[in-house]
Amino acid sequence: MINKNIQTPDPISSPEKREQETEIISGSEILIRSLLAEGVDTMFGYPGGAIMPVFDALYDHKQSIKHILVRHEQCAVHAAQGYARVSQKVGVALVTSGPGATNTITGITDAMMDSTPLVVISGQVVSSLLGSDAFQEADVIGVTQPITKWVYQIRRVEDIAWAVSKAFYIASSGRPGPVVLDIAKDAQVNKCAYSYQKTRFLRSYQPVPDVDETQIKMAAELINNAKKPLALVGQGVVLGNAEEELRDFLEKADIPFGSTILGLSAMPTDHPLNFGMLGMHGNVAPNMKTNECDVLIAIGMRFDDRVTGDLKTYAKQAKVIHFDIDPAEFNKNVKTTVKVSGDAKQTLPLVTALLEEKSHEEWKSEFKPYVEKEFDCIIKQELYPENGGEIKMGEVVRKVTEATNNKAICVTDVGQHQMMSTRYFKFSQSRSMVTSGGLGTMGFGLPAGIGAKYGAPDRTVCIFVGDGGLQMTIQEFGTIMEYGVNVKIILLNNDYLGMVRQWQELFFEERYSETHLKNPDFIKIADAYHIKGRKVTKRDELDGAIAEMLAHDGAYLLEVKVETKGMVYPMIPSGGCVTNILLGNGNTL
Repeated sequence: MINKNIQTPDPISSPEKREQETEIISGSEILIRSLLAEGVDTMFGYPGGAIMPVFDALYDHKQSIKHILVRHEQCAVHAAQGYARVSQKVGVALVTSGPGATNTITGITDAMMDSTPLVVISGQVVSSLLGSDAFQEADVIGVTQPITKWVYQIRRVEDIAWAVSKAFYIASSGRPGPVVLDIAKDAQVNKCAYSYQKTRFLRSYQPVPDVDETQIKMAAELINNAKKPLALVGQGVVLGNAEEELRDFLEKADIPFGSTILGLSAMPTDHPLNFGMLGMHGNVAPNMKTNECDVLIAIGMRFDDRVTGDLKTYAKQAKVIHFDIDPAEFNKNVKTTVKVSGDAKQTLPLVTALLEEKSHEEWKSEFKPYVEKEFDCIIKQELYPENGGEIKMGEVVRKVTEATNNKAICVTDVGQHQMMSTRYFKFSQSRSMVTSGGLGTMGFGLPAGIGAKYGAPDRTVCIFVGDGGLQMTIQEFGTIMEYGVNVKIILLNNDYLGMVRQWQELFFEERYSETHLKNPDFIKIADAYHIKGRKVTKRDELDGAIAEMLAHDGAYLLEVKVETKGMVYPMIPSGGCVTNILLGNGNTL
């Protein structure tokens, strides 16, 4: 692990010799040039007094770095997350001290939970005032230390270039995550000689653990002898750019698999070995087969409680192989038989080379009854309703993904619409799923979608939001308006905090306490921001509205009034056995 308390530059932060120091420039100029040296071309932020020297320096670099002025600092971080998740780059957010810095906490925590590489830069009061409760001073180090890979307060101008180099290395290497740099105002203003050297090595920090050949052989042997293998695909595959290596691995040994929410787009939805999503609202077949397989192969996932349910009953019959880059994940939740430590892009091919070509047709055929049962009891009614009535969330998601030929980036907020989107949106390429997984942050969707569009400007970005989450960050309509961000926003409006209402119906005797929302006219609000919009209340209007949205050259808000008290099924009650699955409407397995 990284020592977060390091407060002096490490003289061997790079094995390469530092460039000769020549030009004398301000700390703010050093910061901007250091960001350019790391390849930063886009960042998201909000100015203020303690960071003003940096924004002044930024004025002279408008052609090199695009700064997107968001309307709230939390959204700067969420936008940087969306940018990082689709672009394979480090996201950057730039904010001021005090409330500017503390407003980033939710986004930083979200990034830490979902292993998103970020560098968040905050201004700070002059170093002589630190600890004096000066105007807009906050203990950024103390507040962010538990939710970052590394945090460092820069008090000297001489340390800026070094700290930036180290920050980008730590954020992007190994298991990615957020880093915070807190820069005192005098360090921004003072001058020194500038040189920059990219960090390639840090003493006491090993981002990728060494591969143990014994574990590779043991994993291959278990898989070769397995009669009922099942793989669980996580985001680590995407973060490690190991999609091709995963495909080769799965296909050679003919291993069926399910995916975590964040791992969904690692493999195409229509791959014949893909049996869908794991977890509380995941597909029935992979959840049921978790407790029937003989070898469970977890790849780049952390056995989150929403995937495992009750650990006392989870996969007790299976031998567990766990591939992960972070040794801290081994045996944290689920006892591992074989731990394959390392980067999946490196370790998967090593195991694949030792695998025998297999065919598990009989085992895969056992998935079919569960697939059919789920389709008949849930999916058919959700995606292809025949009895009229209110529009369903699932059918909206299906129509949108089909209209984009399954090539769009799906960004979601958090709630029922998130589960419906992850269940029914289809993926044909990687880095197409952007959602708040570990933290479950309402308000994430809109700013993350803005960032995703900057990270992948040539791709269609569809943002699915609920009426509750949208209103948490609806001010980012202003960012969309100012920069003409071409995102497609699909508001699935049921006038409720839908997921909380669902739990109240199932577990709190339908006592709907503080979950009904009296909503504004969202289309009028969008119009005030010069965002084209349309509200759909009838099913026969839906196809035309989606076509209009996708054809429109610019941002578009499609509000769809969906069933007021819709439910997301299947559902595994919180803390229940992974096979204790509710199908709804009186249906049972």
